[in-house]
Amino acid sequence: MTSRDCNAWHTPVLLEETIEALAVREDGLYLDMTCGGGGHSAEILMQLGEKGRLYAADRDATSVRICEERLFALKATGQFRTVVAPFSALTRWLPEEDRGKVNGLLADLGVSSHQLDNAERGFSYIHDGPLDMRMDQSQEETAEKLIASLTQDELTCVFRTYGEEQYAARIARAIVLARREAPIRTTGRLAEIVAHAVPPKARRGGHPARRVFQAVRMAVNHEYDELSKLLETIPYIMASGGRVVIISFHSIDDRMVKQAMRRWEHPCECPTDLPCVCGKKPLGRAVKRQSIVAGEREKVNNPRSRSARLRAFVFEEVII
Repeated sequence: MTSRDCNAWHTPVLLEETIEALAVREDGLYLDMTCGGGGHSAEILMQLGEKGRLYAADRDATSVRICEERLFALKATGQFRTVVAPFSALTRWLPEEDRGKVNGLLADLGVSSHQLDNAERGFSYIHDGPLDMRMDQSQEETAEKLIASLTQDELTCVFRTYGEEQYAARIARAIVLARREAPIRTTGRLAEIVAHAVPPKARRGGHPARRVFQAVRMAVNHEYDELSKLLETIPYIMASGGRVVIISFHSIDDRMVKQAMRRWEHPCECPTDLPCVCGKKPLGRAVKRQSIVAGEREKVNNPRSRSARLRAFVFEEVII
């Protein structure tokens, strides 16, 4: 299967809403931190003129290769560069001269279509495959190793913290009992254990393993820490008028993004009934007060968009 076949030049989630929120300038500098199959990157690049530049980054080398192929096929006038790196490496690869000059940054969080559809990557509870879930396949830790090594209490904590799983303790106990009999090495086996661990009523609202797979994936890829680092770094690289667009698929991610944008807009830490003495000024404002969600047509055409929430922020002050 070629990169083109794997990606099928799919349309990404909330494409029109993303481009509108970014307000792409022809001569601007843009960062797509999760380029995936290149859908968002391609649309940004097509909006750029000869002086416009795009960095298309992803921690998954396969995603970057697919994106690069797509961008080269466009023959657009704008310039682009691809980067294989996690969020936490942003300040290591972004040139010093570009910091404070970024006109737009996009992060589409979660798992890309080609990762989910490839059973060998081990992200899906629907397709049986190796229990992997690594976005960066050069790292040593896999989902199989995590499931095999964590204690029952640690598994419970992971499922509750990253999956908000109601039956975390029951599932963790079932996993520990099952792995005593034989190693848990496939996604199908893990999904089966989870399905049998929860009560029948929990099997009626979608696949019962959904939250557990989300939690394991987030733990394997240290997604909470990576997103925290990105949100911490963003204010130091944006230009005045620069826009940040982040698309979340889980309440945990969306809550982190929402709280960060609130801090950017209201950074003062002084008591509300006293004059401000901390000197912290608002960095900008949210583009819209509420998150943006997909329309009914997109939800029908692209089921993945049903849980997507887009939040956008425009920086009006630059941190020097």
